[in-house]
Amino acid sequence: MGQNLQSGRQLRPVDLAREHGLSTQAVRNYEEAGILPAAGRTPHGYRTYTSLHAGALRAFLALVPGHSHRTATSIMRAVNQGTVDEAFRLIDESHAQLLDDRRTLQAVESALRGLQPTMASEPGAVSEPAAVSGAGGTFIGPLAAELGIRPATLRKWEHAGLVSPRRDPLTGYRVYDEADVRDARMAHQLRRGGYLLEQIAPLITQVRAAGGLEPLKAALSDWHGRLSARGRAMLTGAAELEAYLRERG
Repeated sequence: MGQNLQSGRQLRPVDLAREHGLSTQAVRNYEEAGILPAAGRTPHGYRTYTSLHAGALRAFLALVPGHSHRTATSIMRAVNQGTVDEAFRLIDESHAQLLDDRRTLQAVESALRGLQPTMASEPGAVSEPAAVSGAGGTFIGPLAAELGIRPATLRKWEHAGLVSPRRDPLTGYRVYDEADVRDARMAHQLRRGGYLLEQIAPLITQVRAAGGLEPLKAALSDWHGRLSARGRAMLTGAAELEAYLRERG
């Protein structure tokens, strides 16, 4: 690597920065973070870079959209430290997460296709007490366990308006009927898809009011688009990283 660093035209921090619209301080910060190899120095102590540093910067910036800033930083650090297998492991984890997110989206769509409008015609209407002992009635503990979340999370969702369980008249416990369970499942899947509570609440409100799932189509389409963009960004990042690895030799 030392030979590579000495070969080629010397570049200043500003030369690397201009190509990507960055500040020279950002370039220096990337070097200090291990994203770029250590710079050479002039007799007066000024940093000098080479095409290898330019390739490292291009690889890092290309990795960020698909893998996140944090993971891209870890990937570049591993490469620059000579632990390329660790970099590959981090990349594999990102791809596995993307695949898991795709499966989550498929699960959401599958779940929504199977949902039937069980809400009353008016928003906020509650089911009859028979739901307590019927197939659709459940308490907070079993529902939380089914979703793999804590009961406190369901209570938080209730405060945010995502679910509206009623209270058992004898025990005072929360009772989730079939519509509540449906809403909780939708909220859980959308949260996994990266949606915030304040984004989910209007969707569920519209589903309740409309008695159907049409309002979710736009959100699911956006979700598809974001996953596709991540996948393509990973391809771009892989190409730039491969070019950097080849230049490192």
